[in-house]
Amino acid sequence: QVQLVESGGGLVQAGGSLRLSCVVSGRTISSNAMGWFRQAPGKEREFVAAISVSGSSTYYADSVKGRFTISRDNAKNTVYLQMNSLKPEDTAVYYCARKGSAGSYYGGRFYDYWGRGTQVTVSS
Repeated sequence: QVQLVESGGGLVQAGGSLRLSCVVSGRTISSNAMGWFRQAPGKEREFVAAISVSGSSTYYADSVKGRFTISRDNAKNTVYLQMNSLKPEDTAVYYCARKGSAGSYYGGRFYDYWGRGTQVTVSS
């Protein structure tokens, strides 16, 4: 049973930083790309960032490019999302997901396991 557990969310002022972590158990992540998505109240889930199996390629939504950085530590079975220069519009529940099939990194339907999410709230 693959489980993903996110942590590191919280309340931060605009301009601040947070680092999210996603620990995966039950299966090594070394064979899978990984991604982060978010969902704000009343809005659909949206892609935030993804990282390839090797970590050599990363992908970002335009809204976070230059502010967020995704990384992975396969030895720790952990994926990270460093979030800098946070804005109130970044407020959402952030989900970690494992990419389980070929296809776009940006599409949630290509991810097969999801965490329960961690709340990020950015105050103005």
